[in-house]
Amino acid sequence: MRVILLGPQRRPTVDAVVRSLGLDGPVATITAGWQEREADDGELSRRLDGRDTALGLYRRWLDVQDRDPVYAAGERALQGVLAELQDTYLLRLDYALQAVYALARRADTRPAAQALAAAVAAVRELDRTHLRQVDGVRGEFFERLPPHDRPIIAEHRAAVARLISESAAVVVAGGHVNVLADVLHLFNVAAALNAAAREPPAGPAASPAAGRPVIAWSAGAMALTDRIVLFHDRAPQGPGHPEVYGTGLSVLRDVVLLPHARTRLLLDNAPRMAVFARRFDPARCVLLDNGTRIDTDDAGCCPPGTRVLAEDGRVTALEAA
Repeated sequence: MRVILLGPQRRPTVDAVVRSLGLDGPVATITAGWQEREADDGELSRRLDGRDTALGLYRRWLDVQDRDPVYAAGERALQGVLAELQDTYLLRLDYALQAVYALARRADTRPAAQALAAAVAAVRELDRTHLRQVDGVRGEFFERLPPHDRPIIAEHRAAVARLISESAAVVVAGGHVNVLADVLHLFNVAAALNAAAREPPAGPAASPAAGRPVIAWSAGAMALTDRIVLFHDRAPQGPGHPEVYGTGLSVLRDVVLLPHARTRLLLDNAPRMAVFARRFDPARCVLLDNGTRIDTDDAGCCPPGTRVLAEDGRVTALEAA
């Protein structure tokens, strides 16, 4: 599947990107991360020359809440369990990373470096365990209340799949990544995207091998990955710990996407960034700043020149293989 990752759209570039693809037909848009402002997409529509077809995933989720009270109650209970899991994970993560950062400040001898490596490995295992627990709890919920067996959800899933199949491209905007990821899973968007990717888009400049491209930025880009990582080093209350939130659509694998990297990360703190990079290795930690455009290949790999965090914590560019 061809995915195009963009930097933040405060200075929009999505219009130029869509034009560069030479596609005919409507462009499906996903703005569910905006929640109650989902329908406030006039600016995006103008950028797409009025060719947009809003999938309305947040509105569809509200409809499920209203018309399927059994599923809605189950989902509320699920969110309570997930919140408790996240709180417990963050408590353990705080102590684990404090040890890592303390060791990093003194890792100038072989024993200290070995201790640092062991501490980072412990954090990596904590991340993996948490992600397995989150996926396990979600999996149990979906087994108990299979969405495809709920008529209202099945109805919305079919409508979303049809709209995506009729589109020339799909645009996924940012917003609240947790809300966005949840509705993308609920309405089985990954399956619809995979099915559409096997069909060539319309347009004289379109390549049949390219399928329908997916264009995403900020939370929309993060939600496409196999591991959503939340981060903010410049929060008002002080630097927070990067935390694993959950699994996205897994359209992109082995990447950790970092929107607003320059404004949200302490990129000049190489030791801190080195811990970040080592923690998620072998995944690439990819910076998505203003003006960024990254065209992945069919395997989801980023091209040479993509800005990433190196193992030493410095920002570098991928080189050609």
